[in-house]
Amino acid sequence: MHRLLLLLLLPLAWLYAGIMAVRNWLYNKGWKESVRFGEVPVISVGNLRVGGTGKTPHVAWVVEELRRLGQQPAILSRGYGRRTRGFRLASPTDTAATLGDEPLQQFQHFQGVVPVAVCEDRLTGLRTLLRQCSTSTSVVLDDAYQHRRVRPDFSVLLTEQQRPFYTDYMLPAGRLRESRAGAARADVVIVTKCDPALTTTQRQEIERQIWRYSRPEIPVLFSVYTYGAPVPLSEVVAEASNATAYSSEIVLLTGIAQPGPLRDYLVGAGYRIVHHAVFADHHVFTAQEIAAVKAYCGPGCRIFTTQKDATRLLDPTLHTEMVGLPVFYIPIAVEFLADGANRLRQLLPAAIQPQAVV
Repeated sequence: MHRLLLLLLLPLAWLYAGIMAVRNWLYNKGWKESVRFGEVPVISVGNLRVGGTGKTPHVAWVVEELRRLGQQPAILSRGYGRRTRGFRLASPTDTAATLGDEPLQQFQHFQGVVPVAVCEDRLTGLRTLLRQCSTSTSVVLDDAYQHRRVRPDFSVLLTEQQRPFYTDYMLPAGRLRESRAGAARADVVIVTKCDPALTTTQRQEIERQIWRYSRPEIPVLFSVYTYGAPVPLSEVVAEASNATAYSSEIVLLTGIAQPGPLRDYLVGAGYRIVHHAVFADHHVFTAQEIAAVKAYCGPGCRIFTTQKDATRLLDPTLHTEMVGLPVFYIPIAVEFLADGANRLRQLLPAAIQPQAVV
């Protein structure tokens, strides 16, 4: 059945691929304007497909490394899922509804030290961001691989080990937003969510497949997720936790593209998932849904979620249902296999050197 559906959708995928190919050709030939920003270095982190490839923790890794290099970076995102329009600079009063869940997660992660802004038009967003945050010395574009109006100084392409772009198809037959050939624009490719036991031989085969579409000299790095200890969603939950004995039973609540890795981690860590409430990526939770999840949570049971979902659970419209609910989020970070971290650290200084404006 899956094979038949793929065959039926392929003509539509070819049509979409043709449209995107013409668009990229016009940019490559200079007939559609694609400019290097020039005022500060711009680093793009994105992917070829829709759905989660781990952009948020990788953006955080790049930002933290830029800060280590003495930079004062800012983050600019589209703000997918927000209910506002135009440019918006994150502030402590923002919610996922006003900013988008991923930008809000970044703002909270860096505790306001790193400016985070959203704007549909990245060129307009860059200009406005630097007017309002004049001390910023570099900008990281979150999920801007297909935004060709801005030509980044350094482009990071992410692809998952389990769903690599070189085995995928264009929408709607697959999940690709542009063809596999788009990998040629990357300055580095990071294969994400890898098996920590990935062998050298397996890495070399993945590199060979990626180099069929990118340039052979482009570094291919491999990263894994690491999970932190559960963090109480609020101070009220933290205070209650000090006097509560929790069991290994948990309710898992997720509204992300791929909750499988988190679920596998929790099971491997010894937790027993009594119920998994699965929602679509960027899902806007309702009070009724929270009440339904709460019903599965017996004595000593906790509700675990992701940091991204946590931003939406703190929406004021959910306050009544969330009060006193033992909700904890699981922090996610990335680590690189082999010498990947050092190789990326060697690439970044060149990326933030002054570039000629073209």
